[in-house]
Amino acid sequence: MHLFLLLILHLPAAIAQIGPEQCRYALGMEDGRIKDQDLSASSQWYDTTGPQNARLNCERGDGAWCPKGQLEPSDSQYLQIDLRRLTFLTLMGTQGRYALGLGKEFAQQYRLNYSRDGLLWRSWKNRQGKEVLDGNKNTYAVFSNDLKPPVIARYVRVIPVSKLSTTVCMRLELYGCPWDDGLMSYSAPVPSLNDSTYDGVQDKKKLTGGLGQLTDGLTGLDDYRLSHQVQRPGYDYVGWRNDTPGILGYVEMEFVFDRPRNFTSMKVHSNNMFSRGVKIFSSVSCSFKLHPKAAWEAEPVVFNTVLDDKNPSARYVTVPLNRRAARLLRCRFHFADVWMMFSEVSFQSEDTVLSTLPTQMPMMGSSATSDDVIMKTTPTTAATPSSTASSEDGNTPVLIGCLVTIILLLVIIIVLILWCQCVCKVLEKAPRRILDEDVTVRLSSCSDTIVLQTPPVPPRSRHPPADPHYERVFLLDPQYQNPAMLRNKLPELSQSAEASALLLGNPLYDLLLLTSCHMASGWFGAFGGGYAEPDVTQCTPHQCFNSSAPHYAETDIVRLQGVTGSNMYAVPALTVDSLTRKDISAAEFPRQQLIFREKLGEGQFGEVHLCEAEGLPEFLGEGSPLPDRDGRSVLVAVKQLRADATSQARNDFLKEIKIMSRLDNANIIRLLCVCVSSDPLCMVTEYMENGDLNMFLSQREMESTLTHANNIPSVSLSDLLHMAVQISSGMKYLASLNFVHRDLATRNCLLDRRLTIKIADFGMSRNLYSSDYYRIQGRAVLPIRWMAWESILLGKFTTASDVWAFGVTLWEIFTLCKEQPYSLLSDEQVIENSGEFFRNQGRQIFLYGPPLCPPSLFELMMRCWSRNIPDRPTFEGLYQALRPHVTQ
Repeated sequence: MHLFLLLILHLPAAIAQIGPEQCRYALGMEDGRIKDQDLSASSQWYDTTGPQNARLNCERGDGAWCPKGQLEPSDSQYLQIDLRRLTFLTLMGTQGRYALGLGKEFAQQYRLNYSRDGLLWRSWKNRQGKEVLDGNKNTYAVFSNDLKPPVIARYVRVIPVSKLSTTVCMRLELYGCPWDDGLMSYSAPVPSLNDSTYDGVQDKKKLTGGLGQLTDGLTGLDDYRLSHQVQRPGYDYVGWRNDTPGILGYVEMEFVFDRPRNFTSMKVHSNNMFSRGVKIFSSVSCSFKLHPKAAWEAEPVVFNTVLDDKNPSARYVTVPLNRRAARLLRCRFHFADVWMMFSEVSFQSEDTVLSTLPTQMPMMGSSATSDDVIMKTTPTTAATPSSTASSEDGNTPVLIGCLVTIILLLVIIIVLILWCQCVCKVLEKAPRRILDEDVTVRLSSCSDTIVLQTPPVPPRSRHPPADPHYERVFLLDPQYQNPAMLRNKLPELSQSAEASALLLGNPLYDLLLLTSCHMASGWFGAFGGGYAEPDVTQCTPHQCFNSSAPHYAETDIVRLQGVTGSNMYAVPALTVDSLTRKDISAAEFPRQQLIFREKLGEGQFGEVHLCEAEGLPEFLGEGSPLPDRDGRSVLVAVKQLRADATSQARNDFLKEIKIMSRLDNANIIRLLCVCVSSDPLCMVTEYMENGDLNMFLSQREMESTLTHANNIPSVSLSDLLHMAVQISSGMKYLASLNFVHRDLATRNCLLDRRLTIKIADFGMSRNLYSSDYYRIQGRAVLPIRWMAWESILLGKFTTASDVWAFGVTLWEIFTLCKEQPYSLLSDEQVIENSGEFFRNQGRQIFLYGPPLCPPSLFELMMRCWSRNIPDRPTFEGLYQALRPHVTQ
């Protein structure tokens, strides 16, 4: 059956591990996170024009960095920035010397040099080989340059270029995000499809000492002949042919890292256009060594992939590396066809280096996510040349036996499929035992001690559900989509054992709940959780189908889906009347004063843009939530409805505006104004300078002597508790209004310049977080790793399910967002785990206790994940429990 799952599982292509379109965060020149001691220059006119003054939008000293003397065309004066860690750079912004109107110097062009170790310097070139970047046209306006390809470096030198003898001055900001892979270089045989941006040494046989297209954040398309940016067949891929001289059935690549690490996995984005002789690799063997001068460890880790001749989609292949410790990896990728093409290679590792030995621990199915190819783990020992031949001879009968077994299994599978198609008319009975019986719960004890006082709660029920048929999640056959047919089948279904199955995300599920239980439908129907629904934790699914407890019917719930494709809040209908544009209380802002800067995200109905709003503080007048900008424009987020949006979407948009205009809390994103007098309809909300909490925390470490000494961005335990208090405060406010958020997570918590957290709803619209959402039957997307079991299985969303998500958000905060919740489980395993919560037989898997969190706080998280809804704390209780432990 496991083989059956491996063969039929449909796995779509995944996004890159780090993307140049999302990795565009200011690195700290303007706000001072890059310290003065990290800035140096080849020369300067005076101390007042030294490198410490080269900060974008700042007027320190004489207003900029100015190299000494007239800049000649042959000069190579430079400003050097030490970023203190390897960084993925995607954008440069430059200014001249304004000096409050007195300056007149700026650089019309410049070049970039960069280094990963401070010793070997490289010159940046674009994809066409051009080195010079366009600079400024005046002293005050910022000019931005996208770096295509992006740069991976710790040290950056900005070198102004001039065609004539002139004086130049510069201010700048760098944009990107940390390069957590720590990969310094990779080496490989010279590919047949060139690695055109490789910045190392290339001779006739080998690439050595550099990085290139395999680390540029751009994954290739399913058809390798197409390209994202350069219209040249195969440009996005680095490819090898198996008949190339010197390649003996495999491609050997060597990866060098900045320091020793414990490697958990490697992800390789591979093309699988098998109709043209391209396939993912058949197997890979990785060897390890801790130091460059050490010998390679004797026992490599070998993984065999399950080849796919049915789905031509490109995809990530995840190779678990068993936490092996190393600084250098050597991996041999074996061909499965004529061509092997990679577009991205990334590594997941832990900084703490532990001595590890090759192990044959059994793995739980696979550590790959649903976007990855599932693999079989086969650790092997190295063999001498003399023993290899004999071992192959000895293994021949075993291989023949395996092949015969596989053929027999395939025959059985085909018979089963035909039987299911003929007999299973209602449910697609494909029982999947994805979770192993012996999976253990990973709980870590914590050393810190903080006592959190929480209100008493009733004792938890220890009795499992009574219905023995409630055993698994089943997906409905696609042919059952006709509502009339479903109504005819309803009596039959409600009396059958199949009705006890958890019908996830399907119109039949919506109809059953609406007709028989009068509950609000799931994500595909109304966006309301129902605030007085039957307590499904106290009855079996069969009993629930016959429940007559008080409820909100579907007509009592607002069908509100946000512009970004997500829902901001689910609210009772009594909070939103039928309305027109005249009913909107938010002020109409002049559309021409919005200057669009970049797209932050998009969804089914509209887009979210970063804009400059000229004169907005003055427009809002006294009591404006915006800081005083001395007449300068302010940054805002603008949600804009698409021109082709449906009339229902337009009505929902106006309803969302009315709802948001009623929200007034320091920890909820605020609606500032609107543009609805003409199309396209827009709402203008606050923009948080420090981005979302997920990205903010993932770029930081826990405060320590080491972080202080090395100027590493850090946070303290008190900071994390303060963040938790702010989120609980915002959610307490929403709960008091009977608003259900449905998508609470760190990606939806935004931070302003003062690190105030405000809850929003942009997460689903951003490609950066698309892997946090699970797509059901090609339609809805659900943040299942944050959802309570009753939300996944029954489509029930309440304040109590928001409390569950709050517990997961706390877990994210105290892991500094270094990993995804349930990172060792695939999406299907997460859904299966929710079934274990319902069955309550002690086999459900909880998130482990983060080492950073106090034990009492982890106990609070566990209460948020109580199986029984009444056992979960309220947001009022959570706020009161957390607030006393924040330093005032």
